[in-house]
Amino acid sequence: MLKLRFARGGRKKNPVFSLVIADSRSPRDGKFVEKIGTYSPCIQDNEKRFVFKKDRAEYWLKQGVQMTDRASRLLSINGVDISKK
Repeated sequence: MLKLRFARGGRKKNPVFSLVIADSRSPRDGKFVEKIGTYSPCIQDNEKRFVFKKDRAEYWLKQGVQMTDRASRLLSINGVDISKK
């Protein structure tokens, strides 16, 4: 089963998360299918804090990918319809 989730990167006390499509059995920072965005919580500019490819996110949602709670919250805030299609 595929999941839309965040993988942690960056350095100590300055995280950068990648929004990825990954197998649910793979480790958090391990192998993934596709990287569709980034989330940098330390950046103050809201436009640069969460950057993602909206068309790819919608495509994967149509394919039946499950999302984590944080990923679904951020996507819905940024205008992606997260309801099952």
